Amino acid sequence: MLRKSIYWLLLAAIFPMFAYPQSPKTFEIKNGHFYRNGKETPVLSGEMHYMRIPHQYWRHRLQMMKAMGLNTVATYVFWNFHEPEPDKWDFTGDKNLAEYIRIAGEENMMVILRPGPYVCAEWEFGGYPWWLQNIKGMEIRRDNPEFLARTKSYLERLYKEVGSLQCTKGGPIIMVQCENEFGSYVAQRKDIPLEEHQAYNAKIKQQLIDAGFNVPMFTSDGSWLFEGGATPGALPTANGENDIENLKKVVNQYHDGKGPYMVAEFYPGWLSHWAEDFPQISASSIARQTEKYLQNDVSFNVYMVHGGTNFGFSSGANYDKKRDIQPDLTSYDYDAPISEAGWETPKYDSLRNVIKKYVKYPVPAIPAPIATIEIPSIQLDKVMDLLAYAEKQKPVLAEEPLTFEQLNQGYGYVLYTRHFNQPISGTLEVPGLRDYAVVYVDGEKVGVLNRNTKTYSLEIDVPFNSTVQILVENMGRINYGSEIVHNNKGIISPVKIAGKEIQGNWKMYSLPMAEVPDADKLGVANSASAATKLKNMPIVYSGKFTLDKVGDTFIDMADWGKGIIFVNGINIGRYWQVGPQQTLYIPGVWLRKGENKIVVFEQLNLKPQKELRTTKVPVLQELKSELN
Repeated sequence: MLRKSIYWLLLAAIFPMFAYPQSPKTFEIKNGHFYRNGKETPVLSGEMHYMRIPHQYWRHRLQMMKAMGLNTVATYVFWNFHEPEPDKWDFTGDKNLAEYIRIAGEENMMVILRPGPYVCAEWEFGGYPWWLQNIKGMEIRRDNPEFLARTKSYLERLYKEVGSLQCTKGGPIIMVQCENEFGSYVAQRKDIPLEEHQAYNAKIKQQLIDAGFNVPMFTSDGSWLFEGGATPGALPTANGENDIENLKKVVNQYHDGKGPYMVAEFYPGWLSHWAEDFPQISASSIARQTEKYLQNDVSFNVYMVHGGTNFGFSSGANYDKKRDIQPDLTSYDYDAPISEAGWETPKYDSLRNVIKKYVKYPVPAIPAPIATIEIPSIQLDKVMDLLAYAEKQKPVLAEEPLTFEQLNQGYGYVLYTRHFNQPISGTLEVPGLRDYAVVYVDGEKVGVLNRNTKTYSLEIDVPFNSTVQILVENMGRINYGSEIVHNNKGIISPVKIAGKEIQGNWKMYSLPMAEVPDADKLGVANSASAATKLKNMPIVYSGKFTLDKVGDTFIDMADWGKGIIFVNGINIGRYWQVGPQQTLYIPGVWLRKGENKIVVFEQLNLKPQKELRTTKVPVLQELKSELN
């Protein structure tokens, strides 16, 4: 009996540490202000995405935010991160959103949830699962039955994960966003009647309510886009609005003549693309604007306070008149106050000093940074010919090239081949390239096609009894703008040589790179003869290295061409010689004491490589001349 009593006493003592839900709390929008538990409370928030940070670092990054003086964290939820295949859900490990929110609560921070279903965020397809494009009758982001059936399923599943973490049930979630920057989309899609846009927007809000979300809701748009983006019953907030008077004017217009006033995306930096300069915003200008907000009772969300990393194939893309696609960097550093690796920056210090002057709660000390290491040399002892590896697989046969989606493949690469019994020469045209391709004839490199530079043709000479090989890379689906509805990858239209459409006998070999290519098993020694034979070929390098201590590091790829890297089986992202990013971040939690393995898929292989090295300092601003 005594043992049983002790057991229950221990359980009672331990359980509150982990218990959600707790007693209900309140967060209200009334009298033109935010109120938390009946007390007027400004929302000083920072955007930070759990999926761009290893889960082992979540608490450290949240503590960095708190030490900057913020009381709230905002995060998007990326639908495609959690439903990679239809009706197959994953909320484990780095995808454990509920745990992220719980840790924020333990750090006494409020949480703003931004579930989309569209989120933009420089993320692949703006957060939409790629396979939506395969559903018959599907039209994304509009009042379409097939689409709304899927958004309903997503929002209901999301509620099961995090619904109990709303403040109404004792958790830290204080607000939920309806859709995302919908006013921008309304402005871009004038082919859709405003009434239909508004009906769709209202239905997404209702789906959130029907799923069980019952905290205050809000929308976020540029201040000039509220007509299309605002929806009744949700607080309108303005993105990127520095003019206090204009902010109050437009919010009053759509919110019964009163606040609260909030900038849901206050930009301390900006997004960055491959082959373009890395944008920077001065710390002093951001500090001055922050002080204006604080002096004028304007709440804000710093987007991004900490960007993190687009690991694997998660980065999205934009486009403009100059470039048909602008793929985003692997790094999502964003010139944010907290760097990609979680470090304090001069911008961080400037903001911290300003915020401390105005808040009434204590601001804690800044946490120590995660330890870093440098690895002088990692020997690459094995190599593998990727074309030979691919062509040993069973191909898909078709009369014309098939898209990634038709091949039921979301990411990575596809090798398209076509054998010619008769010689042909002239201009090879691939206007439907999505997005980057290296062209070979019988394994000999002919040239590069590149949607980023609008390079869709090259001269080719195909001898008798030869095979044309086109290795195509998906560089990330467009995440913003009206072109988001045209996001198939691979080769999406006919291929021509000398003006003749090439039909029949196409073979497609899928290379999704979901698993690490096994160069140790299938490759050869990285010798001088192998290097000569495989120059200009797509090649897989592999090597092993031993560590006596682990820590964060940055792998230096400045001397390489283009490709991806796996460290201990984890795809850490893309590199590309054009820059401006020349290093890739490796979190120390993905390394281990003792033996580690690294695999590099190098698409261009312009010169043989024998080793890799790392550095303690990232290189994100070294833009090189336009190279293949």
